[in-house]
Amino acid sequence: MTHLRPATAADAEALARLGRDSFLASFGHLYQPDDLAAFLEQVHSVPAVAEEIADPTLTHRLASDTPGGALTGYVKLRQPTKFAEDTAAASPIELGQLYTDPARTGQGIGAALMEWAISESRARGCDAMLLSVWSENFGAQRFYQRYGFRKIADIGFWVGEQRDDEFLYELRL
Repeated sequence: MTHLRPATAADAEALARLGRDSFLASFGHLYQPDDLAAFLEQVHSVPAVAEEIADPTLTHRLASDTPGGALTGYVKLRQPTKFAEDTAAASPIELGQLYTDPARTGQGIGAALMEWAISESRARGCDAMLLSVWSENFGAQRFYQRYGFRKIADIGFWVGEQRDDEFLYELRL
């Protein structure tokens, strides 16, 4: 069973490690070392994650096997979304990251986090959820499509000096 809880400041180190490990396992091979190092420091360092946990526009939900156990995944919601201009929705929210322990993919952790994120978004009165997904991450695209997400735009995602082609997906709530 997956247990979900909000993040606290004490989770910054474990959350940074999980985000870094997950990103590296999925995408680390795509980037030049300098670009990758700069991105990881900017997004998945302990200070960056601690700052996000304290940010009232971001909500992290953490997954573990047992209450207080080691992290197995997380999801991050951003409200307001940085993609507001790309949607006709009146009150959109952004799913910023949905990561699981690379060794635990396919065990229902992502599903539990996604179900929480959709429920939370509806409870907040949001009419759409937006997320970006790498154009060649076909497994993630299939996962999101199972929940009803559809591509609404082509966008870019920068890691250092490298621009990746991404898709902006939307789920109407």
